[in-house]
Amino acid sequence: MSVRKRKWKTSKGEAKEAWIVDYFDQDGDRHIETFERKKDAEAHHDKVRLDVRHGVHIAVSKSETVAAAAERWLNRAEAEGRERGTLAQYRQHVRLHIAPRIGRYKLAHLTAPKVEAFRDEILANLSRPMARKVMTSLKSLLKAAKHSHVAADVSIGRSKRGERKLEVGRDIPAPAEIKRVIAVAKDNERMHALLLTVTLCGLRASELRGLRWADVDLKSGELRVRQRADRYNIIGAPKSASSVRTIPLPPEAVAALKVWKLACPKGELDLVFPTGTGAIMYHRSMLDSLAPVMAAAGVVDKHGKPKYALHAFRHFFASWCINRRADGGRELPAKVVQGLLGHGSIVMTLDRYGHLFPRGDDRAELAAATTALLA
Repeated sequence: MSVRKRKWKTSKGEAKEAWIVDYFDQDGDRHIETFERKKDAEAHHDKVRLDVRHGVHIAVSKSETVAAAAERWLNRAEAEGRERGTLAQYRQHVRLHIAPRIGRYKLAHLTAPKVEAFRDEILANLSRPMARKVMTSLKSLLKAAKHSHVAADVSIGRSKRGERKLEVGRDIPAPAEIKRVIAVAKDNERMHALLLTVTLCGLRASELRGLRWADVDLKSGELRVRQRADRYNIIGAPKSASSVRTIPLPPEAVAALKVWKLACPKGELDLVFPTGTGAIMYHRSMLDSLAPVMAAAGVVDKHGKPKYALHAFRHFFASWCINRRADGGRELPAKVVQGLLGHGSIVMTLDRYGHLFPRGDDRAELAAATTALLA
């Protein structure tokens, strides 16, 4: 690599001079770039030498735009078999936020300050959770384009300010509400089995919709999560490796499922909770089927609408596993709760439900310890 002065004359005889950086990239290809000032050429020379050494240099002549890199990233994600919903989200991030703001830049011209400016702009115009998702997509496409270094130190942290903790009676059905809903559902074989399964096993809605009879062992009292149905009603693998799990079935759920199995519509997919023709039930349809049950049980909001979404029953399962036995719960350790919920890490479980675990600052124990200390 070298920095040298170049002199020449124009067709009109006018003398000109500039500074050039002459170098070979990591692929062995030669490049020459021109600068008006020596200090700019030397700064570029130093940067290129470092980037070539680390194998991350992209010459301007070889560089594609961020928009082109995004398109290649989307095509790769599709080829890798990413779920349809995930691909739709990626495309939305690129189309609405990444391409309009920085899509025109060549990767060779994309710098950390430009990525920081992009981050600041989306934070100013989007909700923080959405901005974090868009930033994650940008970093993923830059990584695929082998240009991740420009965004390595640019991120959007998760803000805890204003985050609302889940509350029983608002986000999580109270035990009394669960009892009323299940009591009302006893006259409906499908809803009785469904409510007991989601409440006592904590399945995600997609797992519930994709559940097969082959994965329900009524003899040993176990339910295995092996597949799920996505928002487009496509059967696929569970959300993550940790989502593949075995959950014990309480006797009440076993009994309800045995009754329901006799009446369950048959289909090629062998689903436990299918439509009347044995096909996959849409999430909206499953939720709508719960509405009259909640209404009959008086589990409604101030407007008379169903008080809880389907996912709230999974929240109840988590709280039931966590609560003390004295309060009607199972008092399970956090690691066991993580496994039953299919969370990828204990951090996820504690972030979501940590405030529900029994506190260790029992007042009676504190008073006794204080008396013993000061006696």
